[in-house]
Amino acid sequence: MASFRMGPTTHSVPMSLFQKNRQKTAAALREHGSVKSKSYVLLAGGDDVSFNDTDISYLFRQESYFQYMFGVKEPGCYGVLEVDSGKSTLFVPRLPEEYATWMGKLYALDEFKQMYEVDEVRYVDELNAFFESAHPLLILTLSGLNTDSGLVSKPARFEGIEKFVVDCDLLHPVIAECRVIKSPEEIEVLRYVAKVSSDAHIRVMQFMHPGRSEYEGEAVFLHHAYAVGGCRHASYTCICGSGVNSAVLHYGHAGAPNDGPVRDGDMCLFDMGANYCGYAADITCSFPANGKFNEDQKLIYNAVLAGRNAVLQEARDGVSWVDMHKLACRVMLQKLKDGGMLKGEVDDMLEAGLAGIFQPHGLGHLIGLDVHDVGGYIAGQPSRPGEPWLSKLRFARTLKAGMYVTVEPGCYFIEYLMDRALADPNLNKFIVVEVYERFRKFGGVRIEDDVLITKDGCENFAIVPRTVEEIEKTMAIRKE
Repeated sequence: MASFRMGPTTHSVPMSLFQKNRQKTAAALREHGSVKSKSYVLLAGGDDVSFNDTDISYLFRQESYFQYMFGVKEPGCYGVLEVDSGKSTLFVPRLPEEYATWMGKLYALDEFKQMYEVDEVRYVDELNAFFESAHPLLILTLSGLNTDSGLVSKPARFEGIEKFVVDCDLLHPVIAECRVIKSPEEIEVLRYVAKVSSDAHIRVMQFMHPGRSEYEGEAVFLHHAYAVGGCRHASYTCICGSGVNSAVLHYGHAGAPNDGPVRDGDMCLFDMGANYCGYAADITCSFPANGKFNEDQKLIYNAVLAGRNAVLQEARDGVSWVDMHKLACRVMLQKLKDGGMLKGEVDDMLEAGLAGIFQPHGLGHLIGLDVHDVGGYIAGQPSRPGEPWLSKLRFARTLKAGMYVTVEPGCYFIEYLMDRALADPNLNKFIVVEVYERFRKFGGVRIEDDVLITKDGCENFAIVPRTVEEIEKTMAIRKE
């Protein structure tokens, strides 16, 4: 049986995973009233991308929909799926003999067929001839809006495609919905990459202490994920914020490259996830730099943890994700009230939108081949909520068994949001100012787990210390 595997101690991903994804997609298209017989799906894989105008390329990552259907490592490929029969044809570039000198063995078409368990392999320059002989009534290409990035996927093309009837809109919502519910084989890959990422987070927690730099924690994570887990890629740029940087939601970008010093008394918020065979993990751990929580850190951390625990208790098939966001916020605000930072009725705080000051992002997102996975806001699903404190939710669906989501409540002290709250009489009436001001340079806390929704509950794939006591015990075991 063909498979993807980085090494003898890493997870073996069977090519049957992608074969089943193709069959699932073909079946969904056959059930769609607008798809004719003799229809074919045409997908383009990713291409090598040059670094500016040089002859060096960025490290290649496969296009996600193509990965979902074919699991192919190489760039420059195309894939065709015959909807009626489910037959698959992989098209690979016709490379010159000289390729073998610089890049390694030139595989024969039969070798690609065995490697990826497809029905047929041909060369890319044969696409036109393939379709001319197939006489399709419809070619389905992929074009649709990614509601997280705001970008539109580019439909596949080949020379001569204009001779055929092509639809570039119908496929997107169908294949995106197929990706929402994970297969048993996909779940095992996701379980593996979450375990690798969890172990790497623990390694980072035991390594960090005052005097380190944020990027050192990033380096420890990436080393473990690759050297131990075989994860050549991270799923996104690592976020390694300490002190006030831990309140920057997407810290770690080019202008703030995890370059801050870690100081005694800081909270660290490290959001990092490895990627294996295209599948993502996305885990956040928050912990005190010196390994011991002070009372203010305990207050904020335990408020976030209580919100997370409430969601994990209630999340299951049939539950509204919007309700889960509201639940997390309600529990967190109650804990902040119990700690003396807030006053008044929690329901009134929610109505006024106070939760959005402390947690300006949504509770979490779908996750799979993309860290912010597809299927959030597509045709036939609930639209984005209009209330400002709910508008950042990346999806607003009813949960289904087989969905894989992040649960990531947070509490942050972002100065311009603090100033906005204090200046707004609809919000400042709930705030105990002298306590609130004490946290102006605190930073933030986020707890993020990767969670599989089941019929009767959920399963958390992030296996990391979460309580104050567990974190302190883990960090007491220092490793260089």
